[in-house]
Amino acid sequence: MDPGVRRDDEGREPHTAPPHACPCAALRQKGRMPVFTPIPHDAVVAAILTLRDAIAAGDWRPDTIVGIGRGGLVPAVYLSHAIDAPMRSIDLSARDSDAVTQAGLAALAARSRAGERLLFLDDINDSGRTIAFVRAALAAADGDAANVRFATLVDNSRSAERVEFAARTIDRDVVKDWFVFPWEAVASSEAIAADAAEVPDRIA
Repeated sequence: MDPGVRRDDEGREPHTAPPHACPCAALRQKGRMPVFTPIPHDAVVAAILTLRDAIAAGDWRPDTIVGIGRGGLVPAVYLSHAIDAPMRSIDLSARDSDAVTQAGLAALAARSRAGERLLFLDDINDSGRTIAFVRAALAAADGDAANVRFATLVDNSRSAERVEFAARTIDRDVVKDWFVFPWEAVASSEAIAADAAEVPDRIA
């Protein structure tokens, strides 16, 4: 998936926050500011079609797409249409583990035990924390791992977790860009920079 670069009417790249507007103190100390690379809508559609084709080429087809909130929700809607499969969602970030989230994952684990094949979809597998959390929660609820797969639009080859389907693979030791997907592009530069700064070593 080619991320492309979008510019405004004056030729400026959006979300290139100046140092004073960015809360990335750890990155400033390293002398490196994150490079925000917008992902155009067309690139997202192309990534979804790549995932669709990869699924079609294999012998495992999901019964249900599960979007991992927030980043995986929009891609999950697209993929559910692309492969004509129903979609569910879980409201989750790597920082959330409340009772509602756990109950939702337990219900999905029960579905996998009953034979339903679940494809969990997120925008990016970067550190692997989110996918590790989901896998651990499903295992704790006696989910059937044979009926669970993971997919992402972007996969970091150095992530602690692996995914079965990815539209694009990057090496975080080489690619330090912070990808800004269309559903994130409406956020302020400060909010985007704060997300990027959660794990400074990833992008600096």
